[in-house]
Amino acid sequence: MNAEVGGMLPVLIPLAYLVAASLFILGLKNLSSPRTARKGNFMGAGGMLLAIATTLLHWEIVSFTWIIVGLVIGGVIGFVMARNVKMTDMPQMVALLNGFGGGASALVAGDEYLRFAMGGMDPTVVAQITIMLSVILGGLTFTGSLIAFGKLQGIVTEKAVTYPGSKVVSSLILMGAVGIGAYLVVLAEGNLQLYLTLNALALVLGVLFVIPIGGADMPVVIALLNSYSGLAGSMAGFVLNNNLLIISGALVGASGLILTKIMCDAMNRSLANVLFSAFGSHVAAVDAVDTYAGKTVTDISAEDAGILLTYASKVVFVPGYGMAVSQAQHQVRELAELLEGKGVEVKYAVHPVAGRMPGHMNVLLAEANVPYPQLVEMDEINPDLERTDVAVVIGANDVVNPAARHDTTSPIYGMPILDVDKAKTVIVMKRSMNPGFAGIQNELFFNDNTRMLFGDARKSLTDLIHAVKNGA
Repeated sequence: MNAEVGGMLPVLIPLAYLVAASLFILGLKNLSSPRTARKGNFMGAGGMLLAIATTLLHWEIVSFTWIIVGLVIGGVIGFVMARNVKMTDMPQMVALLNGFGGGASALVAGDEYLRFAMGGMDPTVVAQITIMLSVILGGLTFTGSLIAFGKLQGIVTEKAVTYPGSKVVSSLILMGAVGIGAYLVVLAEGNLQLYLTLNALALVLGVLFVIPIGGADMPVVIALLNSYSGLAGSMAGFVLNNNLLIISGALVGASGLILTKIMCDAMNRSLANVLFSAFGSHVAAVDAVDTYAGKTVTDISAEDAGILLTYASKVVFVPGYGMAVSQAQHQVRELAELLEGKGVEVKYAVHPVAGRMPGHMNVLLAEANVPYPQLVEMDEINPDLERTDVAVVIGANDVVNPAARHDTTSPIYGMPILDVDKAKTVIVMKRSMNPGFAGIQNELFFNDNTRMLFGDARKSLTDLIHAVKNGA
C-alpha cells in the first residue's frame, strides 16, 4: 500500500463505516414490509460486505491468511445452509445464527481478555466492563439459541421443563456471573480461573434461560435472543473500539427488543410471563365430560368442501404451523389460484405469532409466490371475516380459539385472535383433535358453522384441488 493511500485511510475508513451503517438502517426499514424485504436483504448484505472490506484495510491487520481461511470456510457453510435448509426449517436456522453471533462476540471478548491477562494490553474500565458484558450476553445467547434450536428441531422436548427452585437457581447463577464480572473489573488484573468460571456460568445460564420456555413461546424467545446477540456484538464493538460494530449491534439489539414487544402484545402477555410462567409445561387432557359434554364436531369430505369453496364469493385462508409441517404452502397457492379463476376473492389472514418465529407464515407463503397484497395482518382482516363465506384454517389452533375472548379460566384468555368463527362457514384442516401448544381444546371445532377436514394438510389440500377442478 503506497503512502498516499495509507494517508487517506484515517478518513476513508470512518466514511465507509458510515455508509455501511446507513445501509444497515435502510435495510432494516425495507425488511418491515414483504414487498421490500428482498431489497432490504440486499442492502444489509451490501452493508456487511462493505464493512468487512473496510475492516480488512485497517492498518492493525498484519496477516490475511487466517482471515481468508475463515471467509472461505464461513462462506461455504453459509452457501450450503442457504441452499439446502428448507423454508419450514428457517426458525431453526435463525436460532443457530443468533447463537453463532453471540458466541463470536464472546470469543472476541475472550481474545481481548487474554491479551490483558498476559500483559499485552492495559484496557480502560469501560473496556473491561464491556468485555464482561459481552461474555455474559454472548455465552447466554450461544447456549440459549442451541436449546431453542433443539426445541424447534425436536431434539429437545418442546414442553417447558421446570424443577423445584429453578427460578432461585437461575437467579443465583446470574448474580454469581455479574458478581464475578464486577470483581474482575475492580481487580484490574488478569485472573484466568475466574474468567473461565464466568464463561461457564454464562453458558449454563443460557440453557436454564430457555429450557423452562415452551414451544408455543419460541417466536418470542427467538426475537429476544436475536436482541441479545446484537447487544453482545455492540459490547464487542466497545471492546475493539469499532464504531460500526457498536452501531450495527445496537440496531440488532433494538430491533430485536421491538419485535419481542410486538410478539408479546400479539399474545397479550408480558415478557416476564413468557419467560417465567413455564407456559406449556404440561399438556392438558381434553375434558370432554365437563367443558364439551354433549358437543360433537362435524366433519366434511374434500368433495363437499370443494363445493363450498367453488360457490363462495369470498374465501380467507388462515395458515398455521400445521401448514409448515406438511409443507403445504404450494398447494394453498394452487387452490387459491383455482378459486380466483372462478371469480372468488381470496385473502390470507396472518396472525403475528402463527408458526415458530416472527413472520414464519409470511416467509412460507412468499416462498410459494403468494402475492404480497393478499397477505393481510390480523387487525386488518378481522373486520372482513364477518363478510367471509368460507374461512379455511390450515393447521392453526390457539390463534383462532374463540375462548381467548371470553373464557377467563383459559390460559390464552385476552390473547388477540383471528375471528374466523364469525365467518359463515369455517373449514378446519387438522390431523386429529389433539390440542395445540397451549394444551387446551379449541372451542372453534365445536361451533355449528365449523366443519372438520381431518388428515395431513398437504393431502387434504391436494384432494380439495381435485374436487374444485372436477367441479368446474
